[in-house]
Amino acid sequence: MLLPIKLDRPLVFFDLETTGLSTEQDRIIEMAILRVSPQGDVMERVRRFKPGIPISPEATAVHGISDEDLTDEKPFTARAKSLFELIDPCDLGGFNIRRFDLPMLIAEFKRADLDFDHRSRRVIDMQGIFHREEPRDLSAAARFYLDREHQEAHTALGDIRTTAAVLAAQIERYPHLPRDMDALHAYCDEVLPIRTAIEQWFKKEGAELIFRRGKHKGRPLAEVAAQETGYLEWMLGADDMGEEVLEVVRAALDHNNPTFTKEGLNQHE
Repeated sequence: MLLPIKLDRPLVFFDLETTGLSTEQDRIIEMAILRVSPQGDVMERVRRFKPGIPISPEATAVHGISDEDLTDEKPFTARAKSLFELIDPCDLGGFNIRRFDLPMLIAEFKRADLDFDHRSRRVIDMQGIFHREEPRDLSAAARFYLDREHQEAHTALGDIRTTAAVLAAQIERYPHLPRDMDALHAYCDEVLPIRTAIEQWFKKEGAELIFRRGKHKGRPLAEVAAQETGYLEWMLGADDMGEEVLEVVRAALDHNNPTFTKEGLNQHE
């Protein structure tokens, strides 16, 4: 495979299937690699791993891999060193690897006591190129679905007229799209969930609030409140923090009361 770019070292395209979407809590169950040398030689590998934790039903629905499929596979740690050596001298490529696959891979290597430093290599992400080079705004939708220019772009009435026309065209174009509002709402909820300010910061797991973002991503709010109050105090002083977020942070600092924080999140779902 000769790529239309000059390679001065091998380029590894890779893709992961996982038990879920959490870098800290979920695990890799399948890794596919396509390694291209500067001379154009290609090597492909696919490996599966027994994760040691259940695969979420949502993940199985996407990639079709079940817990039973991995019963006889080895854990990632058993193959981590050979994988590390295979891709260590290489640049990296993939679709959405900067946001998902690469952080997940780094976390798995770390659990195997291997330091995979992405800063020492070039990371090419096709999704980033796609999103930057192909506009994804209403004008682009009008050209794609309606085969016309959006002449009244950025006027409120013109925008909603085009938006309504695009929806009608989408329903016509994709027979599998739901034809009733409840199902169409559920479809949009799955693809692009609405998150309030507090849901952008935290997710619920049982009775606990877990950080979705920031340096403590994946950790319970109550745990951070008990061990690292400085971070929560920083959140309280930030100018752009929503009031709902401030409420649960104050509650966590005030006697570390997780019940109150859970109720606070429920009020904004």
